[in-house]
Amino acid sequence: MSELQEQTAVRTTYFSIVGNALLALLKWLAGFFGNSYALIADAIESTADIFSSFLVLLGLKYAQRPADDNHPYGHGRVEPLITFIVVGFLIVSATIIAYESIENIGTPHDLPKPWTLIVLGGIIVWKEISYRIVMKKSKETNSSSLRADAWHHRSDAITSVAAFIGISIALLLGKGYENADDYAALFAAGFILYNCYHIFRPALGEIMDENVYEEVIDDIRKEALKVEGIKATEKCFVRKSGAKYHVDLHAIVDSEITVRAGHELAHKLKDHLVAHIPDLGHVMIHIEPNECLWASN
Repeated sequence: MSELQEQTAVRTTYFSIVGNALLALLKWLAGFFGNSYALIADAIESTADIFSSFLVLLGLKYAQRPADDNHPYGHGRVEPLITFIVVGFLIVSATIIAYESIENIGTPHDLPKPWTLIVLGGIIVWKEISYRIVMKKSKETNSSSLRADAWHHRSDAITSVAAFIGISIALLLGKGYENADDYAALFAAGFILYNCYHIFRPALGEIMDENVYEEVIDDIRKEALKVEGIKATEKCFVRKSGAKYHVDLHAIVDSEITVRAGHELAHKLKDHLVAHIPDLGHVMIHIEPNECLWASN
């Protein structure tokens, strides 16, 4: 991640922290005074989002530490680890919301206040805007932890939609349907758990070195052929660490060239790839004689 990308990611995280703090306060107040447990459930998630955004911020800063003797590939792997912790916060939030919703379903309580719908409408619009902003920045910076933070905003918007629907049903149908608000909170908890998987799965793939970056591999193969002396490419393995892609590439060259010439060609290829493909980190080039190309044909 470049210095500009790092600044972008950090600013985006501060945006999430401030937004979540203000919305959490608004939801707690509106939920308490508006007799809406769905809004209080929403507030619980937003409160957890504040802490998870702080973790994302710390992870982004740590991930930018330069490579050292103990970490020759850099510190990027902290990002998926932070993502796992963020998912943990979401699971705890969803569990609390589900438990309290079930408790409240069997407990008589007053109807929510009509003005809570206005509050929720504003929250839904703001959270969807926040999701789009943070997701755009996560793509620009290639940050998995920012992507998780973006999904936090989207899940918050969905829980607010569920709360809006539950409160609307309770107000439209009147006495006896107060627990529609609680069922809405229970649905929101289920949706949060569903999103947890979609946040967790890519981060797990990053930790497990899954070779699933076909677009990056295609770019590497195309750029490699632009280097004079490279006849073809064979194996190409890509693994992601933070915002960087680390590459192992087998390049096929003329079998008659000297070891020195092959060594220089490998460095030339590496420099070309790093210069022309953004976000490449460590690049290992293995030189193969062109007999390998004939054998494969």
